Amino acid sequence: MLKCVEGRDDEIIEQCICDVARTVQKSLDIPLESIRIVVEEVSKNRFAVGDKLKSEV
Repeated sequence: MLKCVEGRDDEIIEQCICDVARTVQKSLDIPLESIRIVVEEVSKNRFAVGDKLKSEV
């Protein structure tokens, strides 16, 4: 599962999914069909680095 702050274009998320799948395939030497990837987008007011919300930065 991949988690990221919301707001990226669908095309960027789709490219990330492809890149991650291919990296996992190569690293583990397994077929692409056996890889599952879930992208969960988190709102900026629900994601923090330290005590700073991304919505404040």
